[in-house]
Amino acid sequence: MKHTTARVLAVTALAGALTGVVVPSASASQVPDYRTWVSDVHTAMQGGTTYLDDRIAKGGTKLAVVTDIDNTALETYYHPGEPTADVLAFIKHAKENGVSVLVASYRSSASGAKEALVDAGYPVDKVCVRKSSEKHATETKQRCRKEYAAAGYTIIANVGNRPGDMTGGNYEKGFKLPDYNEQLS
Repeated sequence: MKHTTARVLAVTALAGALTGVVVPSASASQVPDYRTWVSDVHTAMQGGTTYLDDRIAKGGTKLAVVTDIDNTALETYYHPGEPTADVLAFIKHAKENGVSVLVASYRSSASGAKEALVDAGYPVDKVCVRKSSEKHATETKQRCRKEYAAAGYTIIANVGNRPGDMTGGNYEKGFKLPDYNEQLS
């Protein structure tokens, strides 16, 4: 089913209102079509499972991957609630090989975030969401990764679509998906 840009924007805004996610308004000229996005995501995730296999073989304790939700694990802008195929395959591969799946999200409800991911087919071990005092997603993502590292996890991969998802370290390799100059939150 083909969505018009106006319908996608309206549904995305509604989904953002329901989940507490801040969704920027965007015009069709700022965000590419779905096929382009999928291709760009595929490019960003290329070699991901090979990386996981190589890294897992090196060993370590409490190996984990961290993922963002909106426009990373889920196709929030294009198809709210639907999994992003390349990210889902990456996460499932990690889990099938004994790696914990952790989530760092600016959403406000951990249970709602986990439910959305599980409904989309993701195996999720832990979810970390924003605190009411946090004013920016970058702050939340950094805190979550620090808390995971402090709990003994070795974060071997971090998947996100915003520059702030990659800021602050506490992970070995980042997989940065497109956000088109921060138009996809």
